[in-house]
Amino acid sequence: MKKLIAAVVLAGAALLATPAVANAAGYTPDSNVTVSGNYVAGGTAVVNFSEGAFQDNETVNVQVTGAGAVTLGALPTTTVSETYTASEDGSLVVTVTFPQGASGTYNLTATGATSGVVGYAAFTVAPADATTVVSTDGTGTDGTLAFTGSTVSALAIWVAGGAVVLGGGLLLVRGSVRRQRETV
Repeated sequence: MKKLIAAVVLAGAALLATPAVANAAGYTPDSNVTVSGNYVAGGTAVVNFSEGAFQDNETVNVQVTGAGAVTLGALPTTTVSETYTASEDGSLVVTVTFPQGASGTYNLTATGATSGVVGYAAFTVAPADATTVVSTDGTGTDGTLAFTGSTVSALAIWVAGGAVVLGGGLLLVRGSVRRQRETV
């Protein structure tokens, strides 16, 4: 019975460990997608889906999400959706213009309306002020903001705070029990 339970637990763990997205049907491999351009605030990137990536003349829904507004058409928003038509050979070219204040990661998802084929591209945009600045006295900075945060995650802070509160509670209970024993 123990061996059967162990086998079921291992099979369940293996099932949960398998990435579901990698097994999705209709996924466009990275070899069919090329990205070029200028990944800076105010820059433009061009995403090319090679021939056969989508069906011929297929309607393709393109969505870009990120830390700030991007422009696919005329409307800059944080999530932009636009409809394109693939060419006669199934290829598609999408131009993404980043806003002036852009920085961080942006993700493009292109989904074929008929085929269900999904293609992805990701951009990491450098802030506009990420250039080297040299002052007249020869000293300079890299142009980025100073790091004023912490490398400790918020979860670690909450766990540590909870441990301190729990420890304090245990000390109070221990002191109370000790006083009761002394008075008896």
